[in-house]
Amino acid sequence: MKCAWQELLMILPQRLRGEIDRRGKETLQEVRLRVGQRVELIQSAGSEFLTAEARPEDLSFTVNAASRYSPWSAESASEGYITAPGGHRIGLCGECAIHNGIVQGIRAPTALCIRVAREHPGIGNGVPLSGSMLILGPPGSGKTTLLREIIRRRSQKECVAVVDERGELFPLGGVFDTGPRTDVLTGCRKVQGIQLLLKTMGPSCIAVDEITSKDDCDALISGAWCGVSLIATAHAADFGDLRRRKVYGDLAQRGIFDQFLVLRRDKSWHLERSGYAV
Repeated sequence: MKCAWQELLMILPQRLRGEIDRRGKETLQEVRLRVGQRVELIQSAGSEFLTAEARPEDLSFTVNAASRYSPWSAESASEGYITAPGGHRIGLCGECAIHNGIVQGIRAPTALCIRVAREHPGIGNGVPLSGSMLILGPPGSGKTTLLREIIRRRSQKECVAVVDERGELFPLGGVFDTGPRTDVLTGCRKVQGIQLLLKTMGPSCIAVDEITSKDDCDALISGAWCGVSLIATAHAADFGDLRRRKVYGDLAQRGIFDQFLVLRRDKSWHLERSGYAV
C-alpha cells in the first residue's frame, strides 16, 4: 500500500510529526487540525485524538509548506483546497476572502482536513475493465483511490490517457504505479487536456477525476464523440441523484457512460446501468 509518507510528514508541524508517524503510517486516512481543539486522526479502524491541540501557527505552517510558501497563488485555494506534494489534499475552512462576490481563497484558516493519498492494490477487484464508467459517491468514499486502481489495471491491455488536473491521481515523482500504458498530463484543465490528449497521444481510454462543472461535462461529451471510452468520477449518491443535478443533466442523458459504479462511505460498491442496479 504505497503512500508518499515523508512528503506528508514534511507538511505537518514538527511538534506533531513523531506521534503521527508512530500512530498512522499504515492506516491514517485523514488528519484534522482545528484551532484550539485536539488534533484528530482518522484511521481505517476509527477516529482518535492526540493530546496536542492545534494552534494557528500549526495551520499556517501546513498551508505554507503544502503550497511551497505561496498559498494564495494556488488557483485551487479559491475552491477551498490545496494539493500537497505526494498527492495529499488539504481542505481549508475559515473566513473567506471575497472580491466582486467571488471567493478568492480562505483568509486565516481555522480548520484543515488533510486527506492522505494512498494506493490500494486490489481495491478494484471485480470492477469491469471495459467500456465507459462514471464512479459516483460522496466525499471521502474513495473515488480517487478506486479510479487510480482502475486506470492501472486497464492500462494492462489498452492505452489510457489521464488528465490529472490537480496532480492527485499520479503525483510527480512516481509515487504510484500508473501501469504500463498510461500517459499522464498534469496541471491542465480537463477541457484543454482532453483535446490535447486526443490530438497527441492516440488513447483508447481517457480518465479524469472530479467532474464539477458544465465545461467538464462538455469536454467528456466531446471526447466520447471521438470514439474513446471514458472513466471519470463525480459527487452523487447514485445515477438518479446525478440525473437530478442540473450541471450533470446532459452528461446523464447522452448515454456516453455504459455503467455507473456507486460507492458508499464504507467502501462497498454496486453497479448501475441507466439507473438500474446490476
